[in-house]
Amino acid sequence: MAKIIAIETSDVRFPTSLELDGSDAVNVDPDYSAAYVRVRAEDGETGHGLVFTAGRGNEIVVAAIESYGHLLLGRELDDLVGDLGAAARLLVHDSQLRWLGPEKGVTQMAAGALITALWDVAARRAGKPLWRFMAELTPEQLVAAIDFTHISDALSPDEALQILREGQVGKEERITELEREGYPAYTTSPGWLGYSDEKLVRLSHEAVVDGFGMIKLKVGGNLEDDRRRLALVREALGADFPVAIDANQRWDVPEAIEWLQQLAEFEPWWIEEATSTDDVLGHARIREAIKPMRVATGEAVQSRIIFKQLLQAGGIDFLQLDSTRVAGVSENLAVLLLAKKFGVPVCPHAGGVGLCELVQHFSFFDFAVVSTTKDSRMIEFVDHLHEHFAEPVRIERGRYQAPRLPGAGAEMLDASVERWTFPEGEGWREIGDRAAVTGASLEFDRR
Repeated sequence: MAKIIAIETSDVRFPTSLELDGSDAVNVDPDYSAAYVRVRAEDGETGHGLVFTAGRGNEIVVAAIESYGHLLLGRELDDLVGDLGAAARLLVHDSQLRWLGPEKGVTQMAAGALITALWDVAARRAGKPLWRFMAELTPEQLVAAIDFTHISDALSPDEALQILREGQVGKEERITELEREGYPAYTTSPGWLGYSDEKLVRLSHEAVVDGFGMIKLKVGGNLEDDRRRLALVREALGADFPVAIDANQRWDVPEAIEWLQQLAEFEPWWIEEATSTDDVLGHARIREAIKPMRVATGEAVQSRIIFKQLLQAGGIDFLQLDSTRVAGVSENLAVLLLAKKFGVPVCPHAGGVGLCELVQHFSFFDFAVVSTTKDSRMIEFVDHLHEHFAEPVRIERGRYQAPRLPGAGAEMLDASVERWTFPEGEGWREIGDRAAVTGASLEFDRR
């Protein structure tokens, strides 16, 4: 038995705004960042978790993780890992911290980082990557890890248990297939809004050569620019190659419908985040108005409860769960089961810092035990910042390869954390020095 003696946090940021990597109609100058946490026990055992942000405000998430961390200090790690559902409820339903949510925004994400760190410990103890660890849990163990509060009208524990029991049939064959073939991916790397037309076309060609089955373009800044960029990609890749578009919640509902009708001739595979992800009825209205164009959302959905409503209202054709937006592994298990219940494919959001490394585990698990199919399913891939992780994501022929190392995939390299801790890390000091020498305009103090 070993008690938790430290919650170690780091404000890790990367200057992606300098090249406009990650730029879209709303997030025009993101610095991809991670509020990173290590849960450390007195015997040295460690679990890792993180929350992805876009720069300013990352310190707020770090502070929230530290506040939640006080609930774990001094507790026996065995007790928490032995009942991951109870551990999640301890954090998410804390009687004082939940007032700041409840179950949404910074607090939900901060709790999720710690919950993921505890799942990381559990998977490491089993000597398995998280997806394989989850796939080998019994249906009863998985259901016990899920909080059904506020979703039992859409998915009861008994229904979840039935889905998971049915998913045991053929499970070993699907696991073998995943380890042999991987999981389909699409890429957003060509489509950032700040990229030139030349870079857009060049990276689109490269994505096809690399085997990706779809690319995604950011839209919503200017209608004529959107039409020009989509025309360039269609000319480069042909009329039949799947091209998705993403507005990052840029539009009101009537504006979304009008704008998308102007883009319909380019036959987008889906429109992602056409309006606020909290606007459940707005999504349903847009989906009805723009058929046969499909609607996707999820990367900024704040909880299983909003996902439930999007599914109940028929608001989405694709569900895009995110590994750090909701309360970690436990809540994403609920989201996967809700999607299965309503027959909606899960195509996770990724990119950012560590999102590819974390979210792949959910799709691998989904195929192994929940949906049991890859039809109309793929994981987003963005080729940024993977070199900073203990097990960087592996892509071959446009497919995610199965993670091999034990754990949830959140562990960052110590050298990367030290170099890019904001603002005192060596990487940030070098950028400040370079800006001073060249006279470049640089908003260094991004707090």
